[in-house]
Amino acid sequence: MAFQLSGEHEAIRTAVREFAEEEIVPVAREHDESGEYPEELRQEAAEYDFVAPNIPEEYGGAGMDALAGSIVTEEFWRADPGIGSAVGSAGFGSDMLIEYGSEWMKEEWLPEIAAGEAVSASAISEPAHGSNVAGIETRAEQDGDEWVIDGNKTWITNGSVADVAIVMTKTDPGAGHQGITAFLVPTHLDGFSAEKIDNKLGIRASDLAELRLDDVRVPEENVVGEVNEGFYQLMEFFASGRTSVAAQAVGAAQGALDAAREYATEREQFDQPISEFQAIRHKLAEMATNVDAARSLAYRAASAVESDADDAVRLASMAKLFASEHAVDVADEAIQVFGGAGYVTDHPAERYYRDARITKIYEGTSEIQKNIIADRLV
Repeated sequence: MAFQLSGEHEAIRTAVREFAEEEIVPVAREHDESGEYPEELRQEAAEYDFVAPNIPEEYGGAGMDALAGSIVTEEFWRADPGIGSAVGSAGFGSDMLIEYGSEWMKEEWLPEIAAGEAVSASAISEPAHGSNVAGIETRAEQDGDEWVIDGNKTWITNGSVADVAIVMTKTDPGAGHQGITAFLVPTHLDGFSAEKIDNKLGIRASDLAELRLDDVRVPEENVVGEVNEGFYQLMEFFASGRTSVAAQAVGAAQGALDAAREYATEREQFDQPISEFQAIRHKLAEMATNVDAARSLAYRAASAVESDADDAVRLASMAKLFASEHAVDVADEAIQVFGGAGYVTDHPAERYYRDARITKIYEGTSEIQKNIIADRLV
């Protein structure tokens, strides 16, 4: 499959890169060290339609396609994965609302998310259930015209800063994956609490939390889609989610490569820049090749997701697997190019290494991606 970026896509890249270099790069180290959520940056990004760019124009968004969304994600992560994750994830769950939400849900929440006035979260993982979505234990029981939700969620991006969350629950515990329902849950409701998870290895500016839902009551109109259809609804968005992670990995890898290349041309040993040594040149060549290969696969996957192609699921898993594995490798080689300087926080190499590592885990581990790819092959 061959494709070429349109002039519009290139213009989006230029705009995002300019914003990222002017606003994100100068404060990247500060947010990494403090772990502070970049609230002001998120609001600024929203002014340029860079927050949840997938939201349709009729609801206040930019209505960008999947490929444009990947470019936005890539450029943010190229500047800094931590802040890029925080800003780029502010609309988690919006795809579910766009596709399955009632009209009142869309009108109430999508414009606020797009405008940077609200943050959303998608609450799926639990302490005992990560990759096994069908095994979730959070329950919702109907009580008159309300549903009562009880359970724990963990590793939830935006968990402690979100204004609303799409919460996956069991509404028919004996039915396995056929008994899962998605609910729209405003986080101010009684019984909803969040505890931030600190001391992360990387993407420290991105909010991560454990959620507790104790007898949280929501009206029956807060069912997203249909009762007991949540698992099937969720499966439709894993391909787009994995494509987004592939773009994240590409951005982190490109950022690490840029840093290594710049350092190699400035650092001198034996009376010449280390970029003149064949060993360093070969490292940079291999790093650049892997970044470009990952980018091509990520863009191809995004195009397949946008067109709802038959191979979208396979390509998304391939893109995530390849891009995430090589992002870590490229970041590792960047540290090697920096030498001892790459092992300290004075330079960004070690930050890209720490930040890139998460892309091999969330939205399905590398091992899960291999299973999916193999299933499609055989």
